[in-house]
Order: sequence, then structure tokens, then C-alpha cells
Amino acid sequence: APAVAEARKNQWAMAVAVVDTAGDLVYFERMDETQVGSVDVAIDKARSAVRFKRPTKAFQDIVAAGGEGVRILALRGAVPVEGGIPLVVGGKIVGAIGCSGGTSAQDGQCAAAGANALK
Repeated sequence: APAVAEARKNQWAMAVAVVDTAGDLVYFERMDETQVGSVDVAIDKARSAVRFKRPTKAFQDIVAAGGEGVRILALRGAVPVEGGIPLVVGGKIVGAIGCSGGTSAQDGQCAAAGANALK
């Protein structure tokens, strides 16, 4: 709900996915006017964040730096686009959230709003 609220506050259309520790979908919401392609992207971002135990922005930054980091593109399931964040409770990853529909930074802002609600 906080991720969707952040999107609404900024008038962004967003798809929000929450997955468990295995990367299986446990919650999904697509706001009106969100592009259909963002459905799969939000789920993929959440799965990437939980399975690799890091925000997808980490992959985005590595790829942007070029060089050997571009090898990340060969990792199955690693999404190098901001917007996927592990969900942590008591120092333990319990799932992940993925957002898609805006720019990478907007997706990341909404995902962070959702993740920060657990703190």
C-alpha cells in the first residue's frame, strides 16, 4: 500500500509486485493507466531482488559502469533496472517488492516506500 500511495502522490501509474523468499508472487496491484508491459517487469524486479539478495539498482549501477560488469547481463533472472528491493524484517530477507511503470528512479522511489514501511 505505501508503494501505491507514493505513486498516487506523484501521479505515476505503477504496477507493484511482492514476492516471497522463493520469488513466488504473493501480492500484485496494477494501477489504472499502467502500461501492460509493467506487469511482468514489476514481478521480475521483485524476483531478482529476492533471489540475488540485493536491490536491482545494484545491477543497474554495475552495468552502467561498463567493463567486466556487463557480464551481469548473462545472469538468468538478474534485472539491471532500478525498482526491485528486498524486504527485510529483523535483519532477515522475507521477500521483495518490485515496481514498474515510471522511470527507473520513480520505480525505485515507489519500491523504497513499500520496503521502508517494514522498518
